[in-house]
Amino acid sequence: MKTVFHSSDSRGYANHGWLEARHSFSFANWFNPNRIQFGALRVLNDDIIAPGMGFGTHPHDNMEIITIPLIGDLEHKDSMGHAEVIREGDIQVMSAGTGVTHSEYNHNKDQPINLLQLWIFPNRRQVTPRYKQMAIVDLIETNKISQILSPNEDDQGVWIYQNAWFHLLKTDRETSETYCMRQAGNGVYVFVIEGRATIGNHQLNKRDAFGVWDVEHFDLAASDESSVLLVEVPMDY
Repeated sequence: MKTVFHSSDSRGYANHGWLEARHSFSFANWFNPNRIQFGALRVLNDDIIAPGMGFGTHPHDNMEIITIPLIGDLEHKDSMGHAEVIREGDIQVMSAGTGVTHSEYNHNKDQPINLLQLWIFPNRRQVTPRYKQMAIVDLIETNKISQILSPNEDDQGVWIYQNAWFHLLKTDRETSETYCMRQAGNGVYVFVIEGRATIGNHQLNKRDAFGVWDVEHFDLAASDESSVLLVEVPMDY
């Protein structure tokens, strides 16, 4: 088993006034040659956006973009004609494919929003852009590792153009689970959203992350009132 530990305070940081951003991997003006990506996972940004503020219209192509609002609601508009509000507790995916433009604004005028945005390299390029969102609460079984994203349109949760799986473990008591890799050659980036988790002898606190690969399965323990995101991706990127 190979592993890597990324503490919360080792992430890149930027404060633009309207945006406070923490980057798990090199992004914008923050560059760390040892933190470019984890396999096909290229971006994991932990963003806090001021009330009524946001990202103006900007382009993407050939990237799978996943957004998970943790606190507050996000207003989304794109060149595919979508004008949606991504609610706290939703998961949204956008396959940028041949090219798409979009904007994202804090829908709440009186409070900041905190969201996770992840970018995954796709296994198919130049696809027709697509959009999907779903309520995570409909997918979660408390104290169980619950799937929220996969490569399969007919499977539980949203889907993307990559052999990747996202799972969420939300607890209301101390919980131990075994995670089994969905595909040989994949790795898992474990990101503690809230609470505490343990993998082997490694203790993880809020916003710490731990990458695991070259293994078929591993044990994960989480404390009471924890939320842990598991991002499984191919490592040959």
